Amino acid sequence: MTANKRIVLSSDHAALELRATIAAHIAERGWEVVDIGPTTNESTDYPLHGAAAAERVASGDCRLGIILCGTGQGIMMAANKVAGIRCGVCADTFSARMIRQHNDANMLSMGVRVIGEGLALEIVDAFLGAEFEGGRHARRVDMIEPAGA
Repeated sequence: MTANKRIVLSSDHAALELRATIAAHIAERGWEVVDIGPTTNESTDYPLHGAAAAERVASGDCRLGIILCGTGQGIMMAANKVAGIRCGVCADTFSARMIRQHNDANMLSMGVRVIGEGLALEIVDAFLGAEFEGGRHARRVDMIEPAGA
């Protein structure tokens, strides 16, 4: 994982407002936000946005990524198809910390129809504030990487 403080954000059309709120929130915390859209609430396909954000993280252009759709599930599935991505859906702060500490997650997914703005920002803070612990967890993370990755 790259040491930069660049973070990519993307979503489908359902999450434009929450994505903008998250972008401002993390920028205030010193992160460089790379918001790759979409920019209108016109219906769009979440798999394209999840994959595009994941490519930015996998390439090293961005250290981490945050993606959103209605439930967080579909966009997360699209992101996890990209080699080197470990993305988890979180609707609570404990899970957000644990996916970083134990699973070395490099992307966070949330569902705009599942959580409200206040909780979303708490989840983002928990995710960004946690670091991978390594140790016994490193062996397990290696087990979830695809062969040849």
